[in-house]
Amino acid sequence: MARMYARRRGTSGSVRPYRKEVPAWSNTDVREIEKVIREFRKQGRPASEIGLVLRDKYGVPDVKLVMGKRLGTILKEMGMEAKLPEDLANLIRKAVGLRKHLADHKNDLHNKRQLHLTEAKVRRLARYYVRAGTLPLDWTYKPESAEILLSR
Repeated sequence: MARMYARRRGTSGSVRPYRKEVPAWSNTDVREIEKVIREFRKQGRPASEIGLVLRDKYGVPDVKLVMGKRLGTILKEMGMEAKLPEDLANLIRKAVGLRKHLADHKNDLHNKRQLHLTEAKVRRLARYYVRAGTLPLDWTYKPESAEILLSR
C-alpha cells in the first residue's frame, strides 16, 4: 500500500508468530506482572514502553496471552490509563517540536509543510477518538494549548 504523503510504497515489517497459548518458557505469574505494570505506570511510562520492558526483561512475549486482556485494558481497570491516547500524544508532541523549530527558522518550508501534515493527522485521529468515545465530544486540537495538553 502506498503512503499518504510520499510518492513511494510502504515497507513490509516483521509479524509476530500466531499463538493461542502461552509458550512454556514465558513468565506466567499474573500477580508479578500486574505489580510490574503498576510500578512502571507510576513512573510515568507509556503502555508501549511497559510492553517492551515486559518482553525484554521479564520474559512476557505477549501480555494478552498471559493476562487474558490487553495492556490498555489492564491499565484502565487499575485506573491508570493516560488522559490522551499514546499515538495522539506522540503526534501532538511532534507538532509542538515543529512549532518550536519554526519559531526560530521561519523560512523553513519543508518543516512548515510537515507541520501542516502532522496537525492534519492529529485532527483526523482526534476525530476518530471522539467518535469512539475515548475523548469527550467537545475535544478539539488547538496548537496554542497543545503544550499544556501534554503536561497533564
